[in-house]
Amino acid sequence: MNKVIFFGNGPLADAALEVIKQHFEVVFHARTREDLEKVKEIKREMPEAHGVLASFGVIIQSDVLELFEPEGILNIHPSLLPLYRGASPIESAILAGDTEFSVSIMKLAQAMDAGPLYYQTTISGLPLDKTVIYRELAEAGAKWICENIDNLPTPVEQNGARATFCGKMEKSMGVLHPDTEGAAEIYRKIVAFQGFPKAKYAFCGKNCSILEAHIAKRGETAVLPLECADGQIIAIDRLQPDGKKPMDAKSFLNGYKK
Repeated sequence: MNKVIFFGNGPLADAALEVIKQHFEVVFHARTREDLEKVKEIKREMPEAHGVLASFGVIIQSDVLELFEPEGILNIHPSLLPLYRGASPIESAILAGDTEFSVSIMKLAQAMDAGPLYYQTTISGLPLDKTVIYRELAEAGAKWICENIDNLPTPVEQNGARATFCGKMEKSMGVLHPDTEGAAEIYRKIVAFQGFPKAKYAFCGKNCSILEAHIAKRGETAVLPLECADGQIIAIDRLQPDGKKPMDAKSFLNGYKK
């Protein structure tokens, strides 16, 4: 059985690792910068061990990268590189209104998400749900690695001139502005900010995180409506007042509407 040193944190890493474990022996899971010393030790003891990375969040220096040559550390990146290089490719794609989502397998390089590409694929028909998108892209990338790690193709250099970049999600991004934003834009923000930083708005004088919502259909009466700049309504389904437990819209109104 192939041995793998895995690097990663968060939902992309969790979903990819579940697939990897079904096919490979994971001899070490690196989660922090400090773990890289252990990686070097293990790789020297097991030179046959492959490296697979998904959302590690730590720059890996050349002394580690060189240990995995010539195939390198295989990085599962959830975008059609060179588009959406950086820390928030899925969130940025949702905010941009993308309806298809992609994953790339690249050879990790010190330059951010700039390494040559082993494989790319695009998935259509996914629901606009960040949890589902993360899982589907992670599983697609991990399955390709499992099926091809013993016979990798020659990686192809990226076209850096086409690169776009995305940064980390910040708490300040979560505040909604329905007075100036349309319903489609507000809804994409609610989806993109699931988990973190969470979409924020004040209802009944209470600052709340919006957990679930939908764009109201024509004629629909929303229990907790959020009117947007284009006249459309976002129907709030579940929310969480600051310092309180999550609740549905009806329970919120029962507790807070004066």
